[in-house]
Formats: sequence, C-alpha cells, structure tokens
Amino acid sequence: MLFENSRSLSVVILFSMVIILSIVEMYYSYSKDLKLYQKKDTLTNIYLMVAAFLVNLATQGASLFVLDFFYRFRFFEIENIVLYYLLLFVAQDFLYWALHALGHFSRFFWAIHVTHHSSNHFNITTGFRSTVFEPLYRMIFYIPLPLMGFQVVDVLFIYLLTQMYGNIIHTQTVIKFPNWFEYLFVTPSHHRVHHASNIKYLDKNMGMVLIIWDRWFGTFQKEMPEEKVIFGITKPPVNDGLIETIFHEFKNIKEDLDKSPSLNDKLKYIFYAPGWSHDGSSQTARVMQRELKDSI
Repeated sequence: MLFENSRSLSVVILFSMVIILSIVEMYYSYSKDLKLYQKKDTLTNIYLMVAAFLVNLATQGASLFVLDFFYRFRFFEIENIVLYYLLLFVAQDFLYWALHALGHFSRFFWAIHVTHHSSNHFNITTGFRSTVFEPLYRMIFYIPLPLMGFQVVDVLFIYLLTQMYGNIIHTQTVIKFPNWFEYLFVTPSHHRVHHASNIKYLDKNMGMVLIIWDRWFGTFQKEMPEEKVIFGITKPPVNDGLIETIFHEFKNIKEDLDKSPSLNDKLKYIFYAPGWSHDGSSQTARVMQRELKDSI
C-alpha cells in the first residue's frame, strides 16, 4: 500500500512540476519578448489535452481489461525489482517508438496524430496538444508488456512517467545537453526537429525518452545550425478551430479518395505514408528528402 501511494504521489509531483515549468517558461517568454506563447494556441493545447483525457477516461476500463487479460498468459516473471523496472522502462519506450512511428508512416494514423504537430508554436504546453484518439488503439502496442510479465498497474505507471518527460522536452529555452546525454536520450533539440515542417526534418526523432531507437532504425536527425526549425505541418488546416484541428486530415483523405481511380489507390491513400499520390502530385517525406539530398 505504501508503494502504491508513493507511486501516485510521484505522478502528482511530476505533473505539478510540468505545470510549474510551463508557467515559468511562459513568464520568461513574456519578460524577454520571445513570443514563444500565443493565447489562442495555448488554450487549444489545453482543450486538446482535455479531449484526450476524456477519450482516455472512456477507454481506460477496456484498455486495462485487455492488458490484464494478456497478463494471465505471461511467459515469465522478473523477480529482481530493479531489473523489472529497468526492462519495463526500456520495453515500454521502444513500443512507444513503434506506435509513434506508425503515426508518421501510415496516413490513417497520421490523420489521428497530426493534431499534436499542428501548432506553429513550440513550448511546454505544446506537449499538452494530445493525439486525441490514440487511446482507442494504443493498448494494442503495449500487449507485449503483460506477456513479458509486467503488471498492468506498473505499465501505466511507467507510461505516465515517460509522458511527463515527453512534455518537458517541448521547449526552445534549452539549447543543448552534454554530448553523452544527447546520444542516449531525447532532448529538446531532438524534439524541436521532430516538430519541424522543414523537409530535412520530417518524420525524424520519434523517441519519447531514449533516442537510441531513432539512431538504430534510421530516423535520427540532429538539429542543424544552418537549418532553422520551422514549426508546424506541411499542409495546415484551413482554420485553427478545434473541430478542424482534430479532423482536417481525415477531410484531406476523403478528397484524395474521391479523385483516386481504383480501389488499390484508395487503400494506398489511407494506409501509405502521408504525401503518397497516384499521379505524383504530392510526395512522401522520404522521397522529398532523397530529392533534396540529390540536389545538394
């Protein structure tokens, strides 16, 4: 019971720290006239966080049920408590990387994830700009964890901790960390690249806490002094209303489906990478990056 209470307390403390850091960064931005915050944008971030929380709340019971069901069929148990939490953290972080990568490399899931990238600002509250409908399928990616013997409550605990870390790296006020830290962990510099609309930076740095997955799987890109980050998305919504922010890419998919000549093309518009087109009128990030590299 004491351990359960301490876990809950640590989550509350860390969440409070995120809120405090947001306020401090906001004050710093206004005092230095950095224009890192904009009122409507910040309110949109909060609205989307609330929307995602409500979806989480509605699906939490089903998610916990699914994960607990698979825990009954666990392959093994890890008795060493330090090893248990270390492996849980590493495994959960990798599975998040896979979930996040899907959100960038399949257009249907990008349509869900794009809300998180839709702001032209970048500050700690940008981390609140949640992928609203991700809770509907997120638990599928975490099924391997209970099969590996990790209890559902521990999976949720580590997930919340890594989410807190993911929030505080949404900042422009930190330039660089020491090289060893930059090599192992996701930093604000890495995540600024992730939120960029520059062709060179698209679909890079998917990690939540560890950057090693991106280094291993070819999705790493460091922030370059000569390539200033332009925040936002390549095809922004026509307005910044909440409904448009959440659903605009689904509308774009429908438009592409209406003009696609075959069922095969329609499926590709839904599941292939964003930017794919049957007539070459638009291109994926990888194609644009290859052409950019060839032109240099």
